[in-house]
Amino acid sequence: MKKLMMMATLLAAVVLSGCAKKAPYDYTAFRESKPASILVLPAENSSPDIKAAHSFISLVTQPLAESGYYVFPVAVVEETFRQNGVTTAADIRSLSAQKLHGIFNADAALYIDITDYGTKYLIVDSETRVSATARLVDLRSGKQIWSGLATASDSENSNNSAPGVIGILVAAAVKQIHSTVTDGAHDVAVVTSSRLLTARDNGGLLAGPRLKTAAKI
Repeated sequence: MKKLMMMATLLAAVVLSGCAKKAPYDYTAFRESKPASILVLPAENSSPDIKAAHSFISLVTQPLAESGYYVFPVAVVEETFRQNGVTTAADIRSLSAQKLHGIFNADAALYIDITDYGTKYLIVDSETRVSATARLVDLRSGKQIWSGLATASDSENSNNSAPGVIGILVAAAVKQIHSTVTDGAHDVAVVTSSRLLTARDNGGLLAGPRLKTAAKI
């Protein structure tokens, strides 16, 4: 009887933990900061694809701008760093918030890390996946005010209907070759960047002051 009661208690605890709602994101620091302009720094890339950093960074301006922020032109930012002899993402990240604020006078800086970018052959299929994390730092105070992550894959809505094992293997190989030749990861990165940086209040960025139709920070 005692064992049954213990098992029932454990089962109830598991059910309750599974039903527990996710704690709401704490936007206190974000709302106190009220950033209006964002400096996007060169991304750190830990994927094997050397194109990942430039590919992903080229896509972040649109969702940020549509979310109500002024975004410093990425090409101008990179050229400014180059003119000052700072060319790698690691070196740029070593610059203090105070230094970055003094150069660009931006309210906040966005630091992006790319963890997945490219196509992987999975024997019976191939998948193109792009994953990234980001954090927003107030350059006036040096405090981190937001962080998030997002991922996207071309297999999310796929339905492989190729007949038989041989057909599946051939379809997977063709899919991988096509993705590699056409840089399918860049198309997937569009979705990842949008998921990561489009304004939403359940863990994403809050709407900036330029987005007049949305709730302000």
